[in-house]
Amino acid sequence: MIIEIGDKLIASDVFERRFVCDLNACKGACCVVGDAGAPLEMEEVSMLESVYPKVKSYLTPQGIQAIEAQGVFYMDQDNDAVTTLMEGDACAFTIFNENGAAMCGIEKAYEAGIIKWKKPISCELFPIRVKKYEKFLALNFDEQKICQPACDCGSKLDVPVYKFLKKAITRAFGDEFYEDLEHAAEALNKESH
Repeated sequence: MIIEIGDKLIASDVFERRFVCDLNACKGACCVVGDAGAPLEMEEVSMLESVYPKVKSYLTPQGIQAIEAQGVFYMDQDNDAVTTLMEGDACAFTIFNENGAAMCGIEKAYEAGIIKWKKPISCELFPIRVKKYEKFLALNFDEQKICQPACDCGSKLDVPVYKFLKKAITRAFGDEFYEDLEHAAEALNKESH
């Protein structure tokens, strides 16, 4: 089922599936595993280029080497802008904490107050993927094997995907859209009971 809110079509999985990241279990695999870098909006490309000098000190030598050789982004097989990858497929902006979990170097600089931009919105919205069409945006739940621990944790805690991603969804689309999502979820809930 698809829910329509304004110019956005939202897959029912966004309401029905449960999800809470479990970094201890997945070790931040979404930053490391995949067939391309993180999707970028074109305005985010210039944002990445402008914050890179400030973020650089947070990155790994391999990440810096990849970015300085290739730039902060490349065009993937679908001709979409994505973050540059290090050898081994990890995003070039990936860093690792003391437990070996992948994290975002951009976000680390943001948390330290060095920059005012948190990270690409596609990273914050994951596992929701946004696809732009001519007249609408499609929001889908991107089911990945690496996220099974997050699905298990979300089921145990009974947290729907859209609630787990409240801050990201609000950052991307605004408070009013998130309120509309909540109303749609309530209506879906009543229908199913």
